[in-house]
Parts: sequence; structure tokens; C-alpha cells
Amino acid sequence: MESNSGKHLKKELGVFSGISLVAGMTIGSGIYYLGSYVLERVNMSMGMALVCWIVGGIVSILGGLCFAELGAEMPVTGGMTTYLAKAYHPLAGFVNGFSGFLLTASGSIASLALAAVTPFQEEFAFSEPVTKAIAIGLIVLFTIINLRGIKTAAAIQNISMVLRLVPLVLVIVLGVFAGKNQPDLSPATAFTTDTPPTFFNIVKVIGYATFASLWAYEGWTNLNTVAGEMKRPKRDLPLAIIISMGGIMLIYTLFNFAVYRIIPQAEVNSMIADGNIYLGKTAAFNVMGNFGKWIVLIGMAVGIVGTVNGDCLVFPRTYYAMARGGFFFKKCGEVNDKGVPAFAIIASSAMSIILVLFNSLQQLTDWLVTVSALLNLMAIFAVLIFRKKYPDMERPYKVWGGIPVIILTCLLFVVLLVNNFVEDPLTSAKGLIIIALCIPFYYIFRKLNGGMEYDTDKIDN
Repeated sequence: MESNSGKHLKKELGVFSGISLVAGMTIGSGIYYLGSYVLERVNMSMGMALVCWIVGGIVSILGGLCFAELGAEMPVTGGMTTYLAKAYHPLAGFVNGFSGFLLTASGSIASLALAAVTPFQEEFAFSEPVTKAIAIGLIVLFTIINLRGIKTAAAIQNISMVLRLVPLVLVIVLGVFAGKNQPDLSPATAFTTDTPPTFFNIVKVIGYATFASLWAYEGWTNLNTVAGEMKRPKRDLPLAIIISMGGIMLIYTLFNFAVYRIIPQAEVNSMIADGNIYLGKTAAFNVMGNFGKWIVLIGMAVGIVGTVNGDCLVFPRTYYAMARGGFFFKKCGEVNDKGVPAFAIIASSAMSIILVLFNSLQQLTDWLVTVSALLNLMAIFAVLIFRKKYPDMERPYKVWGGIPVIILTCLLFVVLLVNNFVEDPLTSAKGLIIIALCIPFYYIFRKLNGGMEYDTDKIDN
């Protein structure tokens, strides 16, 4: 290893790699089971569920457009950690990065590794220790791959993105062209005489169900993390976000519609009541038998494994940025002969393995969404702060629609967060606890750093 001044991250990512990275970190396990959770939150109304998937996609696209401005004006490795530190206070950036290390980022890798194996438990009767051992093996495998250089990891991401679309496209084609059901797509079925469709109830139902869909869309924030490794970030970054998230919203909406065309409403209700939440697998089985089921199972595994690879690629860049700013373990701010932050990758994977060992898939996923949504809101509002704080900063891309779109996006996130806190206060409180736990570590690292603040100027442009 050489010092930070001797080696730097390589600029090797193009627009297709950017699209692949966003799609690879977004299209994973969520689309296959979150449809059940969305349905539960809208009183099993298929029409309202589709509305919520579209709203979730629109919120994510708007957020992505705001993030694209941040990434284009500051194409630095570290992404949101750097933005929050410069916009608010070094503590805000640290909380984003360290909460990721403690739970949200490492927990994402851990939960995805477990989710890659879980659908096969029924087929092969895996015990819990075997499931966890395979999950750890996947993390170790992609750690080794990412240590070999970003080009290798990005190539795997490109291939896995194409392969993971196969089961989704299969279900969509089967449902749209071979589905025999005519589902009731009226959103009004989400309401009853006890909960009439008043404005308040409409916002409440859509907000609560849309919040469940956001985990399936999570991934649009992460391309900015490797902006410093893109060949032409000012052009390619917003292009990659817009193309990838627009396409993902269309795929998710069509996938759920196709499932409704194949599986009757009564069967969907019965499956979810029995805890059988993987509707896509059943949809393929109903049309193509075991062959269809296995295509979806393998496609799910490929998609989730590709997301693990993407997470192992992206998240360590945040710890690299923090270390270069003086607020993480110093070794994590170094790069190896392949031009990648090796110690940061190893630290990220080690924490993920610890979370696999001591937590279940459900425990991990319960903690993630609230923290991510809150930090995303702060980053989106940072666009306005940067325009006021740094008016002369070069902005090759500005949010389409200007300030009204930025304010609208912020308000949408506020409504979703407040509504979720009202509907599920315990999970929301857990997210706030994680944020609070990060604060003492900020002052510990600050003391170790000689009392200096988080120095964003040390991060590679």
C-alpha cells in the first residue's frame, strides 16, 4: 500500500456501466416479495397497489434528478456523505457514512446475501446455519472480486443486469399476453365504509403503501458514490439515473400487473395470508409449471447476487471518502495496486458478515428504510443549500423544473416519513436510535484526528 497522495481511484465507468450499477443495486429481491406488503397496506386493492408502485417510482425519479445535480456539480467519491458534510455540518456527513457501516449499508449486503439463499430453503431444506454459511460465502466471493479492480466488478454488474431481467420479462410477457384474469383495478377498493376515501385517508393509504415500495427502488442514490470514477460524470451521471429509474418503474408496474393477470384475487389473498409472499414464482408456476418456477428462482438469485456485488462495489467508497476526510479508520483511505480502496472493502464485508451471523433477514430489513429515507430527504434539500451557499459553483446539470421540483420532492419525502411514523412508530424509532448511536463515534474520531473537522477537500475529485 502507498499513501493517499501516491494512488487514486481510476476513472473507468461509462454511462452503460452507470445504468447497470443503478439497475443492479435496485432490481434485487424486493420486487419479488414487496408486492405482497404493498397489497396488505392497501386492503388488497390491486388498482391502488399499482398506483403506489407508480408513485414510488415517481418519488425515486424526482430524488434521482436532484441527486444528479449534486453528482454533476461535485463528482466526488463518497456521494451523500460528502454532500451532507458540506451542506449541513461534518456531523451530518459522518452520520450518513457511519450509520451505513453499522447497519444500513452493511445490513443491505447482509440481508441481500441471506435473501439470495432464502428462496431455495424450501427446495433443498437448508438449515439456518447452512443458509448463513452460504450467505457469508457470497460476501467473501464478491469481496475478492471487488479487490481485483472496479473494471471486473463493473463487468459482472453489466452481465448480471441483463440476466436478472429474464424472469421479470418472462412474467410480464406471460401475464400481459397469456393471463386470463381481469383484475379489478379500481383504486376505490382500498377503502371501506369505516375508512371512506377522504383526502386524509387517500394520502394515508398511498403514503403508507408507497413507503413499503421504496425499498424495492432503493439504489438510485448510490451511483453518485462512484461519480469520481466515471469518465464523463457531468453528462453520464444524470443520464444514467434518469434512464435506469424510469425503466425500473415501468418494469415494476408491469410486473405487478402481470401477476394480477395470472393469479386470481382470491388466490393472492390466500397466499399472502399464509405467508407465501413470492407471487412472481407462483405466477410463473401457474403458467409454465416447474420450468417457469425455476426460471424465476434462478433469476431471483442472479438478481440478488448481482445486487450484493453492486453493494460491495459502492458502499466501501463512502468509507474511503470518510477516511480521507479524517473520520474513519485511516487505512480505509488507501487504495491498492488495482486502484480500489482495499481496506474499505474488507471492513465493509467484515461488518456485513457480523450482521449475517447475529441477525435474521427480517430483523435486518426492518431497520433500513426509515434511516435511508430521512438521509435521502436531507440530501435532496442540500441541492437548495448548495445553490444558496455556493452560487458560483459550476452546474453542468440542474434539476429539471427548477426549485419547485426540488421543493415538491422534499415535501413528498416529508409526507412519506411522517405518515410512516404514525402508522409504524416502533420501526421509525429504531431508525432514529441508529442515527443517535452514530453521534458519539463522530467525537471519538474527531479526537483521534486531533480535533479537526471532517475535511471534504481531501476527497478525490
